Amino acid sequence: MRIDAFNHFFPKKYFEKLQASGLPDIGKRSTNIPALYDVDLRRKIIGSFPDYKQVISLAAPSLELLANGDPALALEYAKIGNDGMAELCQKYPDEFCGFIAQTPLITKDAGVGESERAIKQLGACGVQIFTNVNGKPLDLPEFRPFFAGMEKLGKPIWTHPARAANHPDYLSEKKSLYEIWWTFGWAYETAAMMARLVFSKIVDDHPDLKIIVHHFGSIVPTLEGRVGPGWDQLGSRTSDEDYGALLKSLKKRPLDYFKHNFYPDTATFTSEGAMKIGFGFFDLDKVIFASDCPFDPEKGTMYIRETLRILDTYGMPKADLDKVYYKNLERITGHTFVK
Repeated sequence: MRIDAFNHFFPKKYFEKLQASGLPDIGKRSTNIPALYDVDLRRKIIGSFPDYKQVISLAAPSLELLANGDPALALEYAKIGNDGMAELCQKYPDEFCGFIAQTPLITKDAGVGESERAIKQLGACGVQIFTNVNGKPLDLPEFRPFFAGMEKLGKPIWTHPARAANHPDYLSEKKSLYEIWWTFGWAYETAAMMARLVFSKIVDDHPDLKIIVHHFGSIVPTLEGRVGPGWDQLGSRTSDEDYGALLKSLKKRPLDYFKHNFYPDTATFTSEGAMKIGFGFFDLDKVIFASDCPFDPEKGTMYIRETLRILDTYGMPKADLDKVYYKNLERITGHTFVK
């Protein structure tokens, strides 16, 4: 059995709210990808792959952006989305074997209440957040209760990159061109978020956190030399901050946090090279299978098919392949997907 742990779907009521929100870019993308909201089409896609099921989550935009920074509205969107995904899992368990709740980080309790409701009452496998909160980094004090709450709940946090065209490529410009904000920006977002969680000591303060990073950790595996020997010299390039003292105060070498404290997925947009580098960098016991369906040129099938092909022809022993396909996910979520 193969359990796809990071892909996206909009339940009907949530999709209707999204379409009425007046976000043209998101509306355009959503209506151009029927598999993102058409449950019958999505079930047909899932059924076309043997021994395959999905754990679903909402797609961008973030709740915080969708709600224009309004905490009450963000919570309303979260409840509609989480309830909708739970209903889909109850109605179609052969296709949707679980869901990832969306956390509204801008609420007074940093989303802890809705995360707990979704996990304990709706049966969510964990929660999803984005790599920034309307431009704010996740290591700000206001978001610390969320990480403490998730460590207490013992469920994983799925992290999804977030950046838009309003984030320019150069300081002299007002917007990003050529969709660089997505192609390279999202990869940077993931890496920057991981670094902030490490150097702010959120990972040290909450050692039992389980943080899932999308796209096999993005650019981090390819930059092992910079993350390793490069950051072993943290502080040597900076004169106005005492990063040397920070480096000495960490419980581990920076590289060790990146290699061992994060859980990457296999969504690499069909790149065999990225898959190979990712497996060479991260602990096998932390890698989980994911396709990022349905955001491929075929609008639903290509990323699933190619990710399965790469994994099945990788030459991995079956015992290790089973870990990637479902056993690692079962262990970190505490859910049984394969009976």
